[in-house]
Amino acid sequence: MSGEKILVVEDENIVALGIKKMLKRMGFRVPSIAASGEEAIKKAEITFPDLVLMDIMLKGKIDGIEAAEKIYGTMDIPVVYLTAYSDDKILERSKKTKPYGYLIKPFEENSLQNTIKVALGNYRKEKEKKE
Repeated sequence: MSGEKILVVEDENIVALGIKKMLKRMGFRVPSIAASGEEAIKKAEITFPDLVLMDIMLKGKIDGIEAAEKIYGTMDIPVVYLTAYSDDKILERSKKTKPYGYLIKPFEENSLQNTIKVALGNYRKEKEKKE
């Protein structure tokens, strides 16, 4: 990877900092961490990351799925979900937002790295097809 910017959206500060540390070891840049859906949208508008790692269950009025829908829909930034919840209702709702990946917490560092590589690769291929 070549220093892509990844926005981390996670309301558990210690988890967010752990993810940030992993991403930096992998060579990614983390311009910001957001703890709510509303904050995620604002920070995506400011930092315009290459990818968003989005927790589904967040504090605030909107959850990660709604925030992801707005970020991808208005800014065309791909989203990978990170969640501790894997029930069918949440999975079905999240699939409607066309995520580029879905990781169940806790996850291994190599799983995160592989998911990001696949997500960014698929996103780039889609962009090339559109052009």
